Amino acid sequence: MEKRWVFTPYNTEEAEGLYDVLKINPVFCQLLVQRGIKTYEMAERYFRPSLEHLHDPFLMKGMEKAVRRIVKAIIKKEKILVYGDYDVDGTTATALMYTFLKKYHDLINFYIPDRYKEGYGISMDGVEYAADNNFKLVIALDCGIKAIRQIKAAKEKGVDFIICDHHLPEDELPQAVAILNPKQKGCLYPYKELSGCAVGFKLAQGFALFNDIDLSEVEPLLDLVVVSLTCDFVPLTGENRILAYHGLEYLNKSPRMGLEAARTILNRGELYNVRDIVFGIGPMINAAGRLEHAKYAVDLLLETNKTQAFEKAQQLADKNQERRDIEAAIVKEALALVGEDVTFGDKKTTVLYKEDWHKGVVGIVASRMVDEYHRPTVVLTESAGKVVGSARSVGDFDIHHALDQCKDLFVNFGGHKFAAGLTLELDKLEEFKQRFENVVQQSIAKENLRPTQRIDAEVALKDIDHKFWKILKQFAPFGPDNMRPVFFSKFMKDTGYSKLIKDLHIKLVVRQDGSDPIEGIAFNFGDYFDDVSARKPFHACYVVEENVFRGRSKIQINIKDMKF
Repeated sequence: MEKRWVFTPYNTEEAEGLYDVLKINPVFCQLLVQRGIKTYEMAERYFRPSLEHLHDPFLMKGMEKAVRRIVKAIIKKEKILVYGDYDVDGTTATALMYTFLKKYHDLINFYIPDRYKEGYGISMDGVEYAADNNFKLVIALDCGIKAIRQIKAAKEKGVDFIICDHHLPEDELPQAVAILNPKQKGCLYPYKELSGCAVGFKLAQGFALFNDIDLSEVEPLLDLVVVSLTCDFVPLTGENRILAYHGLEYLNKSPRMGLEAARTILNRGELYNVRDIVFGIGPMINAAGRLEHAKYAVDLLLETNKTQAFEKAQQLADKNQERRDIEAAIVKEALALVGEDVTFGDKKTTVLYKEDWHKGVVGIVASRMVDEYHRPTVVLTESAGKVVGSARSVGDFDIHHALDQCKDLFVNFGGHKFAAGLTLELDKLEEFKQRFENVVQQSIAKENLRPTQRIDAEVALKDIDHKFWKILKQFAPFGPDNMRPVFFSKFMKDTGYSKLIKDLHIKLVVRQDGSDPIEGIAFNFGDYFDDVSARKPFHACYVVEENVFRGRSKIQINIKDMKF
């Protein structure tokens, strides 16, 4: 499907004003304005993220109550249970809180619910475990904001809860001792988009300040925070960007044993970047919860013995490969189901169900179907006698809102604008398919059904050099709302040295208007090679990368789309 090229808008006057004070390539001023950076002071903070600019944790509603309850538990020698979700955000948050509090309190353990037996969030099994094992305080991370019934039951059993969550609250909140969630009503915390692990970090920060503990005891936990931020796809702006920037520094200078072992096994090079985390560490950690139990991921993150860390990392890497194999088989079956549906071409949605698909990978399969057909997608399977699955959106379509209009058909559902999970009875499946299709038909904008390629700025190839790269890399770390800039150049031509690789990819050597040649890679554009090698001029959008080989650095372009 041909992509629609969309240029990111910006205010030219603001960009010119920024150029007057920064005196850098106007392209970078354009990029900054697109990111809401309009003054010298804002640019300085953006290019020099400082931990001194983190917000006071006590601005978060419930923080003092939470800290005081933890202090009380330590003084009274009460048992504390750290309870986290089974995904990357939940497991890193669990490891963070356990690591931090273990230094001040020995009576502590952690609990991760079984994805298949207990499902998402705080389970009644988890509440029973806490009560039966005499835990007086549970700190829930990346979950709990909707656990009304479970926390009421815990309270009746003499178990207190502190909730650290970042999902959207509903009108009724659980009866917890304290709720830390920047999105709850009445919370004046200035930044609302923290991950669950980052909310846990703020609690650790608040505990340290309250007890006159130097913040240097808290900051090494940022290696876990950056993994959560990048894998949970929260905006990398404001406070999140500061946390991610310094988290990468800790990850590269002094990573915990488990993350160091994972990097070695994944062969991701000497330094971690966001891509290494999202496509390497994240899937490894998630594989534990998808195929077995997420506690094995927490075990890896807590491991301090080098030999044990490597063994655990290898086990997770093997699980991740198993996950890939399962995923590939299901994708093949899903594509076949679409091919058999004679009405598919008239629909605006993709809803697929097969009772024996693996519950742990249906979310990934949904993403693959979105890549293939670019429609709001729900992939479902059977679990414990019910239909369960994951939904993924396209463009800026709000799939959570669309599902909300079907909620009377669900046992439960939750999520956000771009992704959600749902459970329903089998006899409601066909009604859901039709209702969901009708909702999307009536509400989705036509442009959301066509893949788009974002373009941030036009540049001349002659301007892309090491000086250009030196400034560009200061825009990192990249993520939602601070994505890697995509550039556009007109009338490129092959120099005669481009090559076809494995009949799939093109190793480019191109120039523009007599510029020096620049190298590039065009993955999966092999069908374009004849036109490229015929030296037909083409327009292209691409990202700029640094390729380091045997100690030598070379700037290259990575093609995202091209048009002749």
